[in-house]
Amino acid sequence: MKLVLATSNRGKIREIKALCDTFEVVAYSDLIDLGEIVEDGTTFAQNAMIKARTVYDALNDPEAIVLSDDSGISVEALEGAPGIYSARFAGKGATDKENLNKLVDALKAKGLSSSPAYYTAAIGIVCREGEYTVHGWMHGDVIDIPRGDGGFGYDPIFIPQGYDKTLGELDPEIKQTISHRSKALALAKVVLGTIQKARH
Repeated sequence: MKLVLATSNRGKIREIKALCDTFEVVAYSDLIDLGEIVEDGTTFAQNAMIKARTVYDALNDPEAIVLSDDSGISVEALEGAPGIYSARFAGKGATDKENLNKLVDALKAKGLSSSPAYYTAAIGIVCREGEYTVHGWMHGDVIDIPRGDGGFGYDPIFIPQGYDKTLGELDPEIKQTISHRSKALALAKVVLGTIQKARH
């Protein structure tokens, strides 16, 4: 069964492919050119569904199953920021490093070296059978000094609960078992399994 990902983020594509290895996973950008999808929702779930619906409609293929992910980090000391703006915290088109540096600067501006934080992943699925949304979370702390060069996004400054290493330092296999995205994808796979059964 082909799963079309409504993302062009290579880090996310890599993670989702690894976690959904029983499906043929393809990025929408390999199939169609949509330009920028405007994410103007107020929640992760709304933005995930905007992306999934946009790609599903553009594909014009009744067999298509589109999966999208909207995720980000919320920092307690920053009153939940950057939240849904995680990918553009330092401005539109900002790099992962620019976003991370802005978060570190915001922590330092408050005189803090760390703060409780959590990642959210919302996954939207759109297909002819309907629309579905699932969530996953990962709690921990952000720190003001990046450590490790694994992962992507804010991973080098996030230490998951129960660990003393950042996601940038932890083995990818460990991250796969504890991450917000892997928890959300585990639920998404249940939905995908139901869709598969309905089609056979």
